[in-house]
Amino acid sequence: MHSAAKGSVAPIYLLACLLLGGSAQGIWQNLLLQLAGLAIIVWAVGTADAPFPKRARTVLWILLSGLIVVALQLFPLPASIWAHGLRERIAEGYRLLKQPVPALPVSLTPYDTLNTLLGVIPPIALFCAILRLGAFRASWLAAAILAGALGGITLGALQVVSPGLDSPWYLYHETNRGLAVGFFANANHMADLLVIAIPFLAALAAAGRGRNIQRYSALLAVLAGAAAMIVIGIALNASLAGYALAVPAIAGSALILAPPSRRLRVPVAVVAALGLLVAIGAMASTSVGSSRLGQEASGSVQSREEILKTTSRAIGDTMPFGSGLGSFVRVYPLYESPDRVTREYVIHAHNDYAELILELGLAGALLIAGFLVWWVIAASGVWRTGRGGPYARAASVASAVILVHSFVDFPLRTAAISASFAMCLALLIDRRPVQRQDPSDLRPTRHVVVS
Repeated sequence: MHSAAKGSVAPIYLLACLLLGGSAQGIWQNLLLQLAGLAIIVWAVGTADAPFPKRARTVLWILLSGLIVVALQLFPLPASIWAHGLRERIAEGYRLLKQPVPALPVSLTPYDTLNTLLGVIPPIALFCAILRLGAFRASWLAAAILAGALGGITLGALQVVSPGLDSPWYLYHETNRGLAVGFFANANHMADLLVIAIPFLAALAAAGRGRNIQRYSALLAVLAGAAAMIVIGIALNASLAGYALAVPAIAGSALILAPPSRRLRVPVAVVAALGLLVAIGAMASTSVGSSRLGQEASGSVQSREEILKTTSRAIGDTMPFGSGLGSFVRVYPLYESPDRVTREYVIHAHNDYAELILELGLAGALLIAGFLVWWVIAASGVWRTGRGGPYARAASVASAVILVHSFVDFPLRTAAISASFAMCLALLIDRRPVQRQDPSDLRPTRHVVVS
């Protein structure tokens, strides 16, 4: 296939994830993305011209190790191995019935484990489309992010104007009505998309410096309009996550546009780092709705701190094997205080790291630690002089936003944000330089030769 055609696969699939993968409630939309993702994975593995880059090996090993851990959770083990902690209750039930305790899988919810495992197909497919097929333009990926964000803002404006239960503009039944959620169900996840669009706006501006003055001026005018829309979108979205994370994202974007001066970069980097810490503290101190996303945060009986404490007790009772991928929603109620239980229920830990450790056990903790070490090395590498272009640096800022938000929410549980995150990882690995265009101020001069 022509390289330009191959290069369009990743941006088109990314945009499809942004439009269709905004919530687990979209069963048929996610099924379509997963089927398309499987086709891309098979195509990338079977027809690629070159292997994965060497810098991708660590991520691939972490991914493969995670898949092996999940596969082992589905493999039946004798009771002498699994009947400990929480699982001792299951074994005791068999003993009360005077039945032999059978070999059972580590996962307490095997079918939920398989269902959750399907959710990793879109990010893996996009990762393969970028790094395995190899033919892509970073500017097209950035444009897909912006198109998804601007489309979501447009839809969000209609949602704010018509917020009622009969509004045709909200795509999901369980959602934050009255707020601009765009193609998502959760306003916080829409906020993630808006915030990660900011550094890619800066990357497009930085990459366009090689154009002539007319084209660069036109590009800046378009990007300025997009930036204004994103500011409006964050206001309509009204998510604390959007407000808190926008500050460090803007600081990081300034670094992308700034000249390579250490005197300027150090203070801006400090502001960005402090902004991330303040964002974590601000979001961690707020309450969350449970399954009813439209509920006001002040009316929730569950705080992030309470959910984390309850999750920690469950983690201690399921170590070292974990409770099984996707089992949180069934395991968490077993550790809630009876006097705190209401008709609402907690569907996620609002801390993706704690939730993964609960579900994958000690192996999950090691995989998270290994990945974060790799990410710090890769992200810091693109900021060294001559090591990374503007798109790789934008990917480092955007992925940092998602990783920080994951401490107090679950953005990676949606195909839209997980695909965006996979794109960022791929750009951190493939640091191809920006192709510079004709730097002349005007169109090339045409000479007339008279003989």
